[in-house]
Amino acid sequence: MVVFSWIRRRNAALLLLLLPLLVLHLSEAASGRRVIEVKGAPASVVWVVQLSDLHFSVHHPLRAAHFKTHVAPALSLINPSIVLITGDLTDGKSEDLLTMKLNEEEWLEYRDVMEDVVRRSGLDKSLFYDLRGNHDNFGVDIEGGSLDFFSKYSINAQLGRTGNVNSVTLQAGEWKHLFVGLDSTMSVGTRGPTNLFGHPTDQLLAELDSELSQWDSLTTKPVTKISFGHFPLSFSAVSFSGKSLRDIFLRHSLSAYLCGHLHTKFGKNLKRHHQSSDRLSFLHEWFQLNIHQMPILPDQNCSLGASPSEEFWEWEMGDWRKSQAMRILAIDSGHVSYLDFDLNSGVKETIVMPTFPLDSRFMSTSLSHHRYECQYMVPSSYETIRALVFSVSPIMSVVARVYDSRDGDLHIVMEANMIKLEGNASRGNLYSAPWNYRAFEDPSPNRYWLQIEAINMAGKSSLTELRPFSINGLAAQVSWTWKEFFVMGCQWAGLYVPLFWSAMCFMFSILLIPKALQIFLKKQYSYMRFATSKGIVGGIAWFLQELCNIRGLWFGILGYLFFLLLFPWLSGQIFNDGGMGYMTYKGWVVKDIHLGEKHELVGFPDVMVIVLPHLVTVVLPVILVCGALAAERCFYQHICSTAGKKKDDYGQEKKRSLKHDKPGIKRLVPTIRDRWLQKLLVVVCLAVCCKHFMNCRALMKAYEMNPFVNFPGYSLSVPTLVAYAVYKTRGNNQHRH
Repeated sequence: MVVFSWIRRRNAALLLLLLPLLVLHLSEAASGRRVIEVKGAPASVVWVVQLSDLHFSVHHPLRAAHFKTHVAPALSLINPSIVLITGDLTDGKSEDLLTMKLNEEEWLEYRDVMEDVVRRSGLDKSLFYDLRGNHDNFGVDIEGGSLDFFSKYSINAQLGRTGNVNSVTLQAGEWKHLFVGLDSTMSVGTRGPTNLFGHPTDQLLAELDSELSQWDSLTTKPVTKISFGHFPLSFSAVSFSGKSLRDIFLRHSLSAYLCGHLHTKFGKNLKRHHQSSDRLSFLHEWFQLNIHQMPILPDQNCSLGASPSEEFWEWEMGDWRKSQAMRILAIDSGHVSYLDFDLNSGVKETIVMPTFPLDSRFMSTSLSHHRYECQYMVPSSYETIRALVFSVSPIMSVVARVYDSRDGDLHIVMEANMIKLEGNASRGNLYSAPWNYRAFEDPSPNRYWLQIEAINMAGKSSLTELRPFSINGLAAQVSWTWKEFFVMGCQWAGLYVPLFWSAMCFMFSILLIPKALQIFLKKQYSYMRFATSKGIVGGIAWFLQELCNIRGLWFGILGYLFFLLLFPWLSGQIFNDGGMGYMTYKGWVVKDIHLGEKHELVGFPDVMVIVLPHLVTVVLPVILVCGALAAERCFYQHICSTAGKKKDDYGQEKKRSLKHDKPGIKRLVPTIRDRWLQKLLVVVCLAVCCKHFMNCRALMKAYEMNPFVNFPGYSLSVPTLVAYAVYKTRGNNQHRH
């Protein structure tokens, strides 16, 4: 009995000891948290792979075929700790690109291809993290429903990662590297094209904040924090309470936010440095003109408690769809870097990735500069040049070269052989070369440039891209192209409302102000008044008042503007199961077919892709061309009446010498009477109508609509107004000048 009692007490004690571990395991499973112990050399470096925008399509089978043949051997060569796939796993588009809804055949292909890639790469399936993009959410009215194929066939779904926020921590010795993935797609996913933005909710932002804080109170060691999602911040809306992903990322001073969504066709510098500062104007909420929001200042406050401003990098990567892009991200003793390359020609034989020093254009931070200037950095992490080398063939030599560009040309100032770091159970090959890093301190962030060359056993050389570095952490300024600025530097969710109301107010003003001048101030602007004064203001006033004088046309355009403000533009099938909704400039109003509840403003500000192009490329041109037609009629009548008098005078004085005639008088009258200007304006009208009909056709295909039933006001008003304008200005009716 004593023995049995002792055994029971021992089992109870063991149970008490194991209970916290069991609770921790269950809580991690429930919250999506996971810790991976990274073993093997090099202990100071971990690296991961990112892929994005695969767009597997039944109409483009080579995308999946190339992914299967190229990615598996590349992953086997690189041997990353985790693999991140940041959205748009399938395409969900018809062959003409106009109908956008999920296709289960594409999802079955994605599942099968990923199973094959996982098996042939030699990596564990649990190391793969995929998440939704907007293409993976087309027409999904209920998350987890029968038509939500991501919840059936994605790797995250198969492994039970059902939350919108999931995290994994890579533990390498004393270093912790936290990766937090987020799914900010629409909770009620409409069909495209009005499914373009990320929509983080207050709940998602709270979960994200919690996941990023999970190690804050548990360790005194610095934790590298990296988040990954699909949408860049320029295409992410704010939550109901007005909070944003940027707010959360700044609060935690992430090392980087990795995303996709924008493709390589927009540019290769789709990177953006975010920084909090009281010196920024309100316009910075809408625009950022260059990659760096503000320069990193060389002067630092190193007093106790002083710290640099909150900041993080946003690194969008290219797409697999056309560019077959892949990214390696490495963390070397806290220094975060990346290498983007493509697999268009297959798996590369050798990949060389410098991990220190960092590229001063896209990787420098005010924190690294602050730590260096205030001597808070880890000196050992600065004492060597380091690079990861992945190669199919054995590497014979690796050489680091530093160039000085002070006089405008590159002159080599250092050349050093790099030595491979040996270790047991090596995960990859890290090469290093000692150097006197203080000799490269300089106030210019792009004076010194680094290039590393690796030569394999066959004698084939692989060179890295020349990249500037700043050992003291200063940032080299890089300017966006206009396309890069358009997609990365503009905060489109915030710009939609100001742009919409600016366009509407401008169009109302060009209709109402001339009418008000005519009615209340009794000011009548005519061509004769304009010809006499030759003032620009008078010409514009005459131009617009001529439109007011055609009362039916003026009231028709004004009524159409009020229609766009007060009534639904169109109705159609916005869900894959046939669920209907109607669209206003504020978004889609839909009825949940399962709960019977209305969801106001679904798809705001996504509807801007329909609203703004219609206002700018159709409605505004219609107003201007109608005004031009009215002004042309007035001008024609004036020329005809004047030319009639000149003709009588010319008949009486026809015996005069031609040298006394005004040049071109004989050619002017027939030309005006043929009304070539009116014909040109009619061609412009046809071009505007053609553009409008193309937009209507795209909407008919996208939402399976009938233009006479589902959107007659939107589709028929424009051609009706244009036809009426041409009809009213066709003849030589008497008109008051």
